[in-house]
Amino acid sequence: MSLSQYQKENKLRNNKKILSKLKEELNQKEKLFLSNKATFSLDAIREKKEEYKYDHRQPFAIDTDRILHSLAYTRYIDKTQVFSLIPNDHITHRVLHVQLVSKIARTIGRFLRLNEDLIEAISLGHDIGHPPFGHDGERFLNALCQKAGIGPFLHSVQGVRFLRYVEKKGKGCNLTLQVLDGILCHDGESDLTILKPQKRGSFSDLDKAIEQKLHFPNTHILPMTLEGCVVRLADIISYIGRDIEDAIRLRLIKREDIPLECREVLGDTNGKIVYRLVEDLIITSIENNFIGFSEEVASALLKLKNFNMEYIYLNPKIKTQAPKIKKLFEILFETFLDDLERKNTNSVIFTNFLNGMDEKYLELVDKNPALVVTDFIAGMTDAYFLRIASNILLPQPLPERF
Repeated sequence: MSLSQYQKENKLRNNKKILSKLKEELNQKEKLFLSNKATFSLDAIREKKEEYKYDHRQPFAIDTDRILHSLAYTRYIDKTQVFSLIPNDHITHRVLHVQLVSKIARTIGRFLRLNEDLIEAISLGHDIGHPPFGHDGERFLNALCQKAGIGPFLHSVQGVRFLRYVEKKGKGCNLTLQVLDGILCHDGESDLTILKPQKRGSFSDLDKAIEQKLHFPNTHILPMTLEGCVVRLADIISYIGRDIEDAIRLRLIKREDIPLECREVLGDTNGKIVYRLVEDLIITSIENNFIGFSEEVASALLKLKNFNMEYIYLNPKIKTQAPKIKKLFEILFETFLDDLERKNTNSVIFTNFLNGMDEKYLELVDKNPALVVTDFIAGMTDAYFLRIASNILLPQPLPERF
């Protein structure tokens, strides 16, 4: 070994020692600063032992990076939040929604002295399982999955599935139990306004919770951590007022349409609503072993959710294309299922999705082809979905010479 090479390796070893010491100091600071009800980084549980021995990052920060660099996260950029097929650049898409959830949840977590790395990872990953066209797409895909005999489609379960079994060409991201649990249990559509963690200490427990959710989709499965509870309620905080602003911008509703009680308690703009809800959540939760709102705010919030449901989410003006989208889901599902059964390797499900997949995942092509089709369609962006549907349905130019 040359002197210069020895010096480089020695410097690298010293750098690792310094970073390891700094990491240990961060772990010790957590014990001093974080609440005793928080989730400590040293308590992170990973499903598979990592191949490498050294990493200067704490485990939940690693998970955040893995989610940010996943292909599923990249596809957030063109996933519907509420409003589909509307050419307005100021309407909220899912990529912005998860960032808003992360910011709001980390603010709450900071005041409650919880683990912000864990909160950020859950926040950024919580909607990874959403198919194209939002909750309409989820309903259409759910019906197709039920018809195919593979059980219900739930975006929360699919999010865990993507990150655990589909990402990195079928090898998965090997995220921690606490992060996957938070993604499974985020359920921002529920009406629960006080959440107390549900004990869950192993991946076996996570699998049982998934099975419970699949067998009883309406069951409220609570997160195992206070951080997961924060994200679940921050999800509501982030969309409730934002959807109102989008609806006003699209002239679906007027600001004065917001119920009077909601305006008096929460305010009549997204900024006021977010501020009021965050403030109330912190004050109500700070001395307790749960995360929740006060009775007055919870009542106003539920009324506002009902208002949004009637005048925004179920508004027939934004559902005019739903029958066409439903039909396209059916066509794509049937087409790709047929392609797998006939081993049509020219199909995009082979060339764009299965190409290079891990051998273990490829076993599903024969064992459970409907699940493979579900993974493929659920991962699509709105634009890719429409492009593939167009290629299937419309005549394509033939080559100039055969």
